[in-house]
Amino acid sequence: MAVFDTPQEAFGVLRPVCVQLTKVQTVENVERLQAQLQKVSAAALQQLQEYVLFPLRFTLKTPGPKRERLVQSVVECIRSILSETCVKKPDLLHELFSELCTCLSSPSGLKRPPAQSEEIKLAVIQALQALMHSAYGDILLSLYQPSTLPHLGFAVSLLLALAEQEKAKEIRTSALKCLQALLLQCDCQEYHRLLDKEEAQRCGDLFASFLPGISITLSRVITGDIKQSHMIAVSAIKLFYQTVGFIMADEQLRKIPEKKEKPGVEQSRIADLMVHRGPDWVQSTADKLSLLIHKIVESSSVHQHWKVRLELVELAHHLMLKSSQSLVASVGQLLKALVGLVNDDSPKVQSRSSEVLRSIAERKVITENRALADVLSENLHSLATALPRLMTSQDDQGKLSTLNILLGSLKLLGSKMNIVLNSTAHLHRLSKALMQVLELDVTDVKIVEERRQGELPASLQHGLQKGQAQKKYFRFFTDERIFPLLQQVCRVLGYYGNLYLLVDHFTGLYSESVAFRKQAALVLNELITGAAGLGVDVLHEREAAPSVDDLKGTITSILEEYTGQANWHLVTSMEEQEEPSDELAMPPSRLRALPESAHSSTLILSSAATSEPNPTIRSMNGNIWQICIQLEGVGCFTHALGKEFRVLLMSALYPVLEKAGDSTLLISQTATGTMVDICQACGYGSVQQLISENTDYLVNGISLSLRRVAHQPHASRVLETMLRHSDASLLPLVEDVIQDVLFTLDQSYDSRAASFLRVLHSLMAALARWFVLAKQSEQQQGAQTSPGATELPGAIPTAAATTTGQDVERFFLDYIKQKQIAEGDLPDTEEEEVFLPPAEEPQGNDTSAEGEAPLPAHAQVAKDVMERCIHLLSDKSLRVRLKVLDVLELGVTVLHPHNNHLLPMAHRAWPALVTRLINDDPLAVLRAFKVLCTLAEKCGDFLRQRFSKDVLPKLAGSLSSQAPVSARAGPVYSHTLAFKMQLAVLQGLGPLCEKLDMGEGDLNRVAGACLVYLSARQPVKLQEAARSVFLHLRRVDPDAPWLLLNGVCCPRQYPPPHASLRPVELSGMGRPRGELTDNVLHLLGELEQRERAMLWPRAQGAPEPRGPPPP
Repeated sequence: MAVFDTPQEAFGVLRPVCVQLTKVQTVENVERLQAQLQKVSAAALQQLQEYVLFPLRFTLKTPGPKRERLVQSVVECIRSILSETCVKKPDLLHELFSELCTCLSSPSGLKRPPAQSEEIKLAVIQALQALMHSAYGDILLSLYQPSTLPHLGFAVSLLLALAEQEKAKEIRTSALKCLQALLLQCDCQEYHRLLDKEEAQRCGDLFASFLPGISITLSRVITGDIKQSHMIAVSAIKLFYQTVGFIMADEQLRKIPEKKEKPGVEQSRIADLMVHRGPDWVQSTADKLSLLIHKIVESSSVHQHWKVRLELVELAHHLMLKSSQSLVASVGQLLKALVGLVNDDSPKVQSRSSEVLRSIAERKVITENRALADVLSENLHSLATALPRLMTSQDDQGKLSTLNILLGSLKLLGSKMNIVLNSTAHLHRLSKALMQVLELDVTDVKIVEERRQGELPASLQHGLQKGQAQKKYFRFFTDERIFPLLQQVCRVLGYYGNLYLLVDHFTGLYSESVAFRKQAALVLNELITGAAGLGVDVLHEREAAPSVDDLKGTITSILEEYTGQANWHLVTSMEEQEEPSDELAMPPSRLRALPESAHSSTLILSSAATSEPNPTIRSMNGNIWQICIQLEGVGCFTHALGKEFRVLLMSALYPVLEKAGDSTLLISQTATGTMVDICQACGYGSVQQLISENTDYLVNGISLSLRRVAHQPHASRVLETMLRHSDASLLPLVEDVIQDVLFTLDQSYDSRAASFLRVLHSLMAALARWFVLAKQSEQQQGAQTSPGATELPGAIPTAAATTTGQDVERFFLDYIKQKQIAEGDLPDTEEEEVFLPPAEEPQGNDTSAEGEAPLPAHAQVAKDVMERCIHLLSDKSLRVRLKVLDVLELGVTVLHPHNNHLLPMAHRAWPALVTRLINDDPLAVLRAFKVLCTLAEKCGDFLRQRFSKDVLPKLAGSLSSQAPVSARAGPVYSHTLAFKMQLAVLQGLGPLCEKLDMGEGDLNRVAGACLVYLSARQPVKLQEAARSVFLHLRRVDPDAPWLLLNGVCCPRQYPPPHASLRPVELSGMGRPRGELTDNVLHLLGELEQRERAMLWPRAQGAPEPRGPPPP
């Protein structure tokens, strides 16, 4: 709080101190005055302002050298007085201004900053800033007269030198802020008098003399050392655009007369310093400023600090609003700065750039200014011309900036871009640039190698997931941010441009050359998306949106191009090269209408093999990507039309389902995503619902395509996709088509078996999923929820509870019958042969002599399929044999509940299956052994005698012969086919012996073959598999494995219970450790542990289970 509030009291306190300072100029006296000033109120100090300033000014004017500390103290005291008072006299303002500037004058001129200390420089700058803020009302404008131009020029030059050449950050930023106040552009929180139009005009004329020096120096500061503080660059940019925008303001320049008025004689020298802002000066200055703006934009747009980039956005905004006409040559650079920062890393810079661009578009600064629109159009043409070169020469950051500029130019032009697009040259250059930039990298061999395996996830069968486009790799860029920018470019073209013109042009490029086909399809997809207003970011609305009929017509024409035979059925794998093209017969079928995609170009072969007999990896990759892009296009079209796309489902759904069944993983995944897009756009709840509601149309197409299978070889893929994506309700609808497929297979065993086996495999997998796995899951859920379901399935009931004499008799009669069948002792073979043909009729009404119930439809289908596949088990093609084995395995699973039909099928398939097991390619042997394991699980002891006689000796011999090889092999051996074969046999032998309840001799043979695999020299996985065999053998005969293992290594003695008995002697007792010891001991310990676990319930009083009789 001030102590002295009246001028009289204040004068009494300050007079002695001021007199003393006038007499003796010392730091102590200045500090004493400063201390007294703290006790005086601002109102009292205002009355004594000149009196108090006098000794301080006198100290500065005293001739001779002065101590720096004294000068600093005086200047700081002046600043404190000015910050509390107002300068109300012009003379005092001018004198203080000159005296403070003199404090920083250098004898060597302004080429170097003054030699004073940094503290003095900072104090003087702050005092000057306080002086500018303390000037009262119109008093400040007295400083901005032509007569004071030299003084102002001196101060401006002095502050610019300090801002550019000083090293201290605080001095540089303070100098820039002081210069901002000096040029009447201060934006601090204090009150500033606003200039009217005439005052602003006079100040603009005055400041125009300083514009070259200010703009050049500030551009050097902005583009200077990147290690300088970002606040210096921010302050310099702000001062640059405020000064340039004030001097080059369109509003001021419109009022400038063309010719300069002649000054009086007394003002001629001052007038020579003044600049006339006429048209010639404006044009010349704008050209020079364009160079500086270009330099600033290039430097600041890539500055590491986001505040500098944000201030660059403000620079572009300010100059575009204030000086868009005078700086028309710089508009391109300013727009480049704005659009280049729309996708900046900083969210604040992004949002502000978008906001500025939107405000410019809303104010129609571009569209209503013909000169600016022409500049943008010319820039667009130049950029399109240079775009291919820039995309191949720039790094990814440069490409990102270039594409941002292209996108921003299109957005700002809006509907005006049609002026550019209507020019053939402009459109041709832009489209060629997009074709080159969007060129895909198709060298990755994984695209061809990756094949579709397995079934569809359950989440897609019953629900929807968002369809996602496949990630693409491009030849000329790797940055993931570039492709979304290119998508936005195409969408903005579709949003504002003439849709018919653009689609016609790019469809022409699509048909013109294979080299442009993928890129043109990408552009067409995005054009339709943009035309529908989806996923496009624009600055202002278009004048008129295309109607639904226009969109529908355009999409229909593109779909016809996409799904044509020449563009839809391309070679994507070497397997397709093996497809023959012989015309096959087809039985008379129901009259149906073929879908458009199925009957178009039926005389053209479905494969491009005729034009490319030896496709390369590159060409097949290109074909795969082309199909994927076209499938993504169908998804885009569905979202563009919404439920209106239902009208086009007749021509689109069949081809999409066909590609969903493709063996190439990328194509199948993309087609599945397209189906999800169709469901979302057309209002279907799931893919299953989509297929079920369009089944009639799809079945018609499949049936008629099968009639011309030479020209429509992919119909089976559609049925395969329908089966993978549906439930059991589909089976009655496709029974006729399945019979057609089987009939066609009967006519083409040697030619098209592979393609039909794919759909048969999908059929059997679907039947297993619908009728076997679903039933098992229901039973498991019922067993979990049922409170009394504590017994294991198949547990033998106690005799006292349920067993009767009739049950025992029936058991033995069934046992004798099954044993006769297993040994091949079938009494009435002729009757069976007479009975079997009616059972193969497709009507599903086969009955036996005992009048058993007819087979269910799904079991009859499985039986029909297995009958066809048995004939193909000996096909010369390994691929066919492998697929047949897979189908047979699924067929056994489906027919398992119907043993009366499954066992004869197994009997018929056994000879060919044995051949596959003992004399075939290792891959086929592996697959056949898997089928054998499934048969053993489902058929049980029916196969015991056959397996013991036909297969087991070969398997045991193979294991024994391969054991030395695997024992000597290194770690690479685990990747070989021989190792996989050994592992599969060892893992399957134990369950086989247990399921088939093998006899003692067979068990000994298996144990002897597996014993060598307990060696520590064998691979670890083979040792583990061999141990599992012995654990399974124990379940069949607990004693034999124990005796065999103790014969190899017996870990302990067994003393007799009485002295009269001989001691137990086993051959393994006393043997030294060997390579089998560790695994044998491990197995004996595990066997003993399991024996104890079985004996524990007996000790608790549980009934003793009946085991096999002792040998």
